[in-house]
Amino acid sequence: MSNIGEIRMQVMWNRLISVVEEQALTLLRTAFSTSVRESGDLSAGVFDPRGEMLAQAVTGTPGHVNTMAEAVLHFMQEIPREDMFEGDTYVTNDPWKGTGHLHDITMVSPSFLDGELVAFFACTAHVVDVGGRGFGADAKSVYEEGIQLPIMKFAERGAVNKDLVRILRTNVREPNQVVGDFFSLAACNEVGHRRLVDMMREIGLSSLDGLGDFIFSRTRDAMRERIAALPKGTWSNELVTDGYDAPVKLAAAISIRDDHVEVDFTGTDPMSRWGINCPIIYSKAYACYALKCVVAPDIPNNAASLAFFTVTSPVNILNAVRPAPVALRHIFGHMVPDLVLGALSQALPGKILAEGAGALWNIHMSVRPAAGQEGRRSEVLMFNSGGMGARPELDGLSATAFPSGVHTMPIEATEHTGPIVIWRKELRPNSGGDGEFRGGLGQILEIAPSEGHEFDFSAMFDRVNHPARGRNGGESGAPGVVKLDDGTMMRPKGWQHVPAGRRLILELPGGAGYGDPAKRSEEARALDRSKGYISEDGR
Repeated sequence: MSNIGEIRMQVMWNRLISVVEEQALTLLRTAFSTSVRESGDLSAGVFDPRGEMLAQAVTGTPGHVNTMAEAVLHFMQEIPREDMFEGDTYVTNDPWKGTGHLHDITMVSPSFLDGELVAFFACTAHVVDVGGRGFGADAKSVYEEGIQLPIMKFAERGAVNKDLVRILRTNVREPNQVVGDFFSLAACNEVGHRRLVDMMREIGLSSLDGLGDFIFSRTRDAMRERIAALPKGTWSNELVTDGYDAPVKLAAAISIRDDHVEVDFTGTDPMSRWGINCPIIYSKAYACYALKCVVAPDIPNNAASLAFFTVTSPVNILNAVRPAPVALRHIFGHMVPDLVLGALSQALPGKILAEGAGALWNIHMSVRPAAGQEGRRSEVLMFNSGGMGARPELDGLSATAFPSGVHTMPIEATEHTGPIVIWRKELRPNSGGDGEFRGGLGQILEIAPSEGHEFDFSAMFDRVNHPARGRNGGESGAPGVVKLDDGTMMRPKGWQHVPAGRRLILELPGGAGYGDPAKRSEEARALDRSKGYISEDGR
């Protein structure tokens, strides 16, 4: 290919990324749920007619993007080409064919140009409610966790399935928010389709075949070069987490071959009877993300780059099978990167950050008037982040959502969704593990029902009993704490109650330190003290 031809292809590739970024921004701007609108808990991407991901939006989470990369193939298996029409939109929240739990809605739309199928657009978002027991770990099977939507048509030839909308409204606690998000997802794909067709007409393309070949060939060449430079062999790691009522061990072996990297979760504990199980599609998504962060962080994420990673597992808590309860699959899914990176640190000493808080500290609150009081009911969801582990040459980032990448929800936006008051939200001093480089700080939140109200909350927390571990001599991060303002200790998982007049206090875990604490400079310690990151008598 000539230089002019390569430049033209690169420009079209950049245009394609712009298309999917506008697709994602449409969802951000129109979503009803604060988890999508404020935190970016979504994904968007464009796929070729074979179902291979060409490009993803920058906006979005690895768990959504990488599961979506596999989910589109499931849609194509369920809906044959002869049943696909212009104006169609397909939907599912099947945990094993979508993104791992019922609260995530995945929509796929075929894109036609002059009657020919040229692409698929897909997007995913977390909705505030799917009925059932609500967003928590207490269900004994997926059937208790909410309404299940098999792969089906949300719209055919532009006409929305009104029966599906009526069923949704009848089965969820926040029908306007949920149905609104369904229409936002559909609009997201429609915007992507329109922008793609405009681009193809402007450039004079009748298909994306040539551009797809260019994207995949360049990606494959770059990935082969990166993997060839890695040491070859097999390394393993284990990680113990809090679990629900007993600790859970996660295990992984990483094998680096000449042109491939394999992850095997053999040795991980069996499935749980609680809703903390993780379907393999989600475990795989975060394993691939961890690998890519190390192997090729600057190479675009698409079908060609993901094809270099293989993830396998016997049936266990990281490869849960139907009908296991999976509502909180994100907890162990978010622990998978630390698990994988711990193995890679043996292959690449001095290159891998220490363990961090990992899983988001999500909290779902069902708020209602206290007995004998008037008020309003509401379902409120918050995403909160602990600290990242320290890096080989830098301190860890504080209150940062690694590996999920979602944004922190503004207090004002959260309080607007329901009758709660957030009295405190600040960095947690002394929570970052000591080391030559300090772990990132967690945060402290103090949440109360508004006057005359009470709430039940679903705790979805980890690293309370098993804090993040340091690397290369670094110390562990501080464990998390869940309690009421009167000192009553609460459980890290499960539905619990906050009565009127009480406040819930969450102390989020800190990231672990990296390197020998004796090597940390006095200047760095003085700066930490001046900022309040450590107390005056801290080291």
